[in-house]
Amino acid sequence: MESVNEVRIEEHDGSLPTVLMIVGSLRKKSFNRQLAQFAADELADRANVRTLDWREVPVFNQDEEFPTPEPVASARIEVADADAIWIVTPEYNHGMPGALKNLFDWLSRPAQDGSPSPIVGKMMTMSGAAGSSCARDGFATWLPVLKALKMRIAPATFTGVALNREMFISDRLELDDAAKASIRNQADAVIALINQE
Repeated sequence: MESVNEVRIEEHDGSLPTVLMIVGSLRKKSFNRQLAQFAADELADRANVRTLDWREVPVFNQDEEFPTPEPVASARIEVADADAIWIVTPEYNHGMPGALKNLFDWLSRPAQDGSPSPIVGKMMTMSGAAGSSCARDGFATWLPVLKALKMRIAPATFTGVALNREMFISDRLELDDAAKASIRNQADAVIALINQE
C-alpha cells in the first residue's frame, strides 16, 4: 500500500503536505494569530501552511443547514484538503471560544450529498495564548470535542502561552525559550504523523 507521501508525489509532483491553521480569535492582531505565525515559521520548508478564513460562518441552525451556506462549504473544502490542522485557541471565561466551537459544529456535520464530515478523524494539534492559565482551561474544554470527532492528536504536548501585562500594552506576543521549543516539538510531531500515513 502506498504511503500518503508516495501518493502526493504521484498526484502533486512531490508537493509538501498542507497544515491548516484554525485561529480562534478573529482580531487581526490577536495574540493567537501571532502564535499561529510562530507555528507556521516552525513548519517552513516542511509544509504548506494556510490559515482558515471563517469570519463569515453563520451561527449553526439546522433549519438553514441545506443548502450549505457558502462560507461553511468553503471551510469544509479547506479542511478536507489539509493533511493536518493546527487549532490555535484563546481561552474565554475558562473555556473555548463559542464562535470557534460553532465552526466545529458546522464542520462536524455531513454534507448535503451524504458525504462524511471532513473534520472527523483529521490529524491535529493545538496551541493557545491566554492569561495566567496558559490556556489550560480552554484545552480542557476542547478534549471532549476532539474525542467526539475522533481526531488523531499528534504526540506532542499542547503549547500554552501565558500573556502578561507588557504584552497587552505592546499588543505583541513574546515567546520564551520553553514555548519556542514546545512549538517546535509540535511541528515535528505533526510532520512525523503525516509521514507515517
